[in-house]
Amino acid sequence: MTSAEQWVARFAERLSVEVPDAEAVDVLLEMTGIAAHSSERTAGPISTWLVGRAGVPPREALEHARALAAEMASEEAEAAAAADPGSEAGPQV
Repeated sequence: MTSAEQWVARFAERLSVEVPDAEAVDVLLEMTGIAAHSSERTAGPISTWLVGRAGVPPREALEHARALAAEMASEEAEAAAAADPGSEAGPQV
């Protein structure tokens, strides 16, 4: 079976682009994981495509992904609290 490294190297060659270094790969995988776990799984690869289209360096994209995930989690928590205002007050005695 073809390894990921082999696939990426050959795909990069076909696209006439440089193969990302190990650090960039790690950062992109982390960013993709954040996107996939903060939403539907398909958000991961599409977000990675957006990074390429935007020409944003992987480390910067990771910071954007972290910030967006935190922002969205906060919004979801606020929406849940608004839907059930008594849930944050703790148990009633």
